[in-house]
Amino acid sequence: MKCSVWWIVILSLLLAFGLAGCNAEGKIDPTAAAPPPAQVEHEGDVNVFKVDRPEQFPIATALELKVTPELKVTGLVSPDVSRNVPVVSLASGRVMEIHARLGDSVTKGQLLVRVQSNDISAAFSDYRRAQADARLTASQLDRAKLLYDRGAVAQKDVEVAEDADAKAKVDVDTAREHLRLLGADADRPSALVDITAPVSGVITEQNVTAAAGIKTLDNSPNLFTISDLSEVWIVCDVYENDLAKVHVGDGADIYLDAYPGRVWKGRISNVGPILDPNIRTAKVRIQVSNPGTFRIGMFVTATFHGEARQIRASVPAAAVLHLHDREWVYLFEGDRQFRRVEVVGGDMLPGNMQEIVSGIKPGDRVVSNALVLENMLEP
Repeated sequence: MKCSVWWIVILSLLLAFGLAGCNAEGKIDPTAAAPPPAQVEHEGDVNVFKVDRPEQFPIATALELKVTPELKVTGLVSPDVSRNVPVVSLASGRVMEIHARLGDSVTKGQLLVRVQSNDISAAFSDYRRAQADARLTASQLDRAKLLYDRGAVAQKDVEVAEDADAKAKVDVDTAREHLRLLGADADRPSALVDITAPVSGVITEQNVTAAAGIKTLDNSPNLFTISDLSEVWIVCDVYENDLAKVHVGDGADIYLDAYPGRVWKGRISNVGPILDPNIRTAKVRIQVSNPGTFRIGMFVTATFHGEARQIRASVPAAAVLHLHDREWVYLFEGDRQFRRVEVVGGDMLPGNMQEIVSGIKPGDRVVSNALVLENMLEP
């Protein structure tokens, strides 16, 4: 009986030790299969370090990318000032009728304003007096010639009559020309003068209203301004730091918010020599043909294209680390050594690639996923 008890005790102890061993051996360590973390050795420069297991970080080679420099700016549609023609009246007076308004399209010779002018009345009076004087001198000349033929007067009397007749004719021509300059017709006496469009175009400025008074040219604004809008200016503001990227003759793509998806072509015709001291920008002017879609005052977006092509690098987008409003890549220098380099990123490219404007060159080897290496470097 005692032997049976001892055997039971021995079997219980063996079973207890066996279960303890199984639990100890059966417990799985989650870190047992993971590779040991990479060890980082910093050099004197904080941006240079060595990693004992560099194969953990796949490397990508920066590809060559040929691009044409581009610069995007905003601008405003403006009339070509060389195609602006003012409408003026040389005769002062009062506006009786207005036949055109701001924004109207007009043709050359079209009636714009009718003015009642005392200047015209005075000019017609001078013209009629000059005609009367001319008729008198003509008859006096005929009489002098007749008397001279009969020996009643001397040759000098005929010459005096001829001189008076010539001067009278000059006065008639001068008075007629004065009427023409004032806009009146010498053959149709009237105190009303018609102001017509000197050219065809669009009225872009109006400074006259019905019954308004018109003064002389020295203290009166233009009645109207007519603009030929077949060609317009796109005036853009370019910041001082970007002026080196624009040159006279460079091409530009013009985009209008009113017509999304459409593009117009133009060329830079002038880069302003004066810089705005407040916002540090210069005016850049683009000359562009207007098919009728450009309206004065429209906002546009312009993309300037440089003539010379440049060589830049392209890397996987994940290779660029965005940190504190700056962009970095990890450059592999060999022998387990990496260097963190600041770059200027460009446009996104097909295939999840990104253009690098500056910082690295084609052929450089960078870590294809910069965030993984950055996380490993964090303490």
